[in-house]
Amino acid sequence: MARKRRETEGASLSFLDVISCGFGSLILLLVLTKVFEPIVLEESPENLDGYVVELEEQLVEMEGETRQLNRDLVRKEDLHTEKLKQLQALQAEISALQAEHSLTRDDTDVSSRIEASLAEAKQRLTEEMKRLLAEYRRGTAEDTIGGLPVDSEYVIFIIDTSGSMFGNAWPLVLRKVQETLAVYPRLKGIQVMNDMGQYMFPSYAGDWIPDTQARRNAINDRLRAWNAFSNSSPVEGITKAISAFYRPGRKISLYVLGDDFSGRSIQGVLDTVARINHEDAEGQRLVRIHGIGFPVQYATGQGPTPSGIRYTILMRSLCEQNGGTFVGLPDYRLL
Repeated sequence: MARKRRETEGASLSFLDVISCGFGSLILLLVLTKVFEPIVLEESPENLDGYVVELEEQLVEMEGETRQLNRDLVRKEDLHTEKLKQLQALQAEISALQAEHSLTRDDTDVSSRIEASLAEAKQRLTEEMKRLLAEYRRGTAEDTIGGLPVDSEYVIFIIDTSGSMFGNAWPLVLRKVQETLAVYPRLKGIQVMNDMGQYMFPSYAGDWIPDTQARRNAINDRLRAWNAFSNSSPVEGITKAISAFYRPGRKISLYVLGDDFSGRSIQGVLDTVARINHEDAEGQRLVRIHGIGFPVQYATGQGPTPSGIRYTILMRSLCEQNGGTFVGLPDYRLL
């Protein structure tokens, strides 16, 4: 009897142990589940759509910033180009000023040499030469009109036919040719060529145009439309006129009409002309050389140009060296 009771108690304890262990396991599962929540391995489709929208907004913002940077870069490049142009303009202005300074210095050197030559010539004058010089001056004063000696029997016009002259000063050129011919009522011969030695009337090449009213009218009519090529340098025309038309006993005057000088050396021109238009046995130059300057450089509104200044210096020295007169006109237009 006692043995049966002990078996029953043992069975009861085992059941309670099982129940306790099961209950403890449930509690342990509940604790573990509370502490370690489940991890989401993948985002929901709704969250991914929002992320894509955010990325697109960032992309649009970055594109806007890129465009702004490109605009800033273009502005900086334009500013750099503008500064470069300003620098080039300043360099051109400096070069022009340097050229003008060089021309002024050349003019001073030429004037100094001329004055020295005149002083030396005066020291060598004999009494007879002084008397001849006084008579020559009296005759010159009586035979001048407006400061221009008009004792010549032949007249040659050497005209700059460049685009600057033809396009700006041509009506005034016609007027000055007419006025010059009017000073000489009767000539033994006339000739017209451009500064490169090209004849206006090829049929009279190397020969004189007869001085008649009909021929004077023909000169005026032909000159209106005469636009031959020119290099804006009177050297060729002067040398050709002297070599082709000078003969002993002929009194010839050359009238050079122009606005600028494109050559490099003023002194080189003076030396070349001096060799050709040398002094004769009486100490006189073979021909007279007069000059008329047209200030065409003012047509652009920029004032004197280096080539215009060189022409003025050249012709003033050339006329003084060859017994003529240089006249600088106050305007290039026919007023």
